[in-house]
Amino acid sequence: MPHGRPGRIIQCMTRKNLFTDARDAAIAANAPLAVRMRPRTIDEVLGQEEFLGQGRMLRRMLESGRISSLVFYGPPGTGKTTLAHVVAASCQCQFHMLNAAGASVKEVREIIETARQTLADSGRRTLLFIDELHRFNRAQQDVLLNDVETGVIILIGATTENPFFSINSPLLSRSTIFQFQPLSDADIVSLLKRALADETRGLGRHKVVAHDDALTHLAKISDGDARRALTALEVGVLSQASRVGHGPIVFDLQAAQESIQAKAIKYDSSGEEHYDAISAFIKSMRGSDPDAAVYWLARMLSAGEDPRFVARRIAIFSSEDVGNADPRAISVAAAAYEIVERVGMPECQLTLAQAAVYMATAPKSNASAMAIWTAMDDVKEQRTLPVPRHLRNAPHPGMAKQFGNAQGYQYSHNYPGGISPDQDYLGTDKTYYTPTTRGYEKQITSYLEWARKLRTSEGEE
Repeated sequence: MPHGRPGRIIQCMTRKNLFTDARDAAIAANAPLAVRMRPRTIDEVLGQEEFLGQGRMLRRMLESGRISSLVFYGPPGTGKTTLAHVVAASCQCQFHMLNAAGASVKEVREIIETARQTLADSGRRTLLFIDELHRFNRAQQDVLLNDVETGVIILIGATTENPFFSINSPLLSRSTIFQFQPLSDADIVSLLKRALADETRGLGRHKVVAHDDALTHLAKISDGDARRALTALEVGVLSQASRVGHGPIVFDLQAAQESIQAKAIKYDSSGEEHYDAISAFIKSMRGSDPDAAVYWLARMLSAGEDPRFVARRIAIFSSEDVGNADPRAISVAAAAYEIVERVGMPECQLTLAQAAVYMATAPKSNASAMAIWTAMDDVKEQRTLPVPRHLRNAPHPGMAKQFGNAQGYQYSHNYPGGISPDQDYLGTDKTYYTPTTRGYEKQITSYLEWARKLRTSEGEE
């Protein structure tokens, strides 16, 4: 009996391992194509040449086996999770994976405690991959700090949100940030062809005849999202598999269009995409590029941006960047805002496009904007200037007699050219508004020079 009990334990453990292996195999066999086709080595990873190319930082870290904590930042389907698995395999660490949306602090603490024990028993470090790390609040992120700093765990956090705003600064300072870019069309097509040829993990057993224009269509519509392209390919192939039997499956342009449907535009109305798009829109108008301005406008509107927000930005732009180089710009902006309020989408896209093109092609000047910005700084930071007595209000005769209010004021219309000579309006010689020689401001410059001469009694009307 004493000898039988360990045997039964070993037998039970063996059955448990067999059951676990069978379960994992079943899960893997039924996993989506995008999961099955995940690269297993760094050389299979497509894209991200900026840090994975030969001699680049992350590749050097992997090849040397010296991995520190990392933050992978980028849009969905660009390989963040895939690369985390590759890193785990290359450094031979104990690997744990959590999704921050459903993970608790208790789970994190349990993994950390296990990692400490593993490090003490075998010297083997633990790699903890947390997907959607930005969903952890500040307190949850702080749980990781000490063990990341001491090296008990290697943290890889993946996020679609800007880590500088969504992740604790102390945690960021202990990590290296890598920004992932959407995959190129060529990379997506290569990945699709790899999936079509792979008989074990991919769709090779289905004998698919894929047209080049169909794969190109998937690459373009997926917008650099490998997961979306692979999912569409799998849908397009498997939806025909039962119908054609053992014959070849033709994946042509029509099948590709049906499998991926409408393009999904990456855009967060309150996140970084929102601010990046409006920034590009404004800078395109400022740079006098109407084509770029209309494109960024179309991208925002197609993604569901509030057209009133765009109209407000155009109104601000008309004063900040066009200014008095074209005084009509502010009227165009005001009319555009009112029409957007009254009409709404989709018709108001015409008004916004017209206004954006007008702003982009108008002469530019920020002279009036610089004038108010500089004056505001002086009001806030410098000694407050008193209103000169001759400019002050005198509603009561005693104010003029006893205080000197309005005494000596020269009514401009009583003088040649409507300019009163030797009249000081500020009490300092500071210049705030310096018009350019562009557009209407060229005339303003000439007028101010003429007025200055009359004001100093050097000229006549």
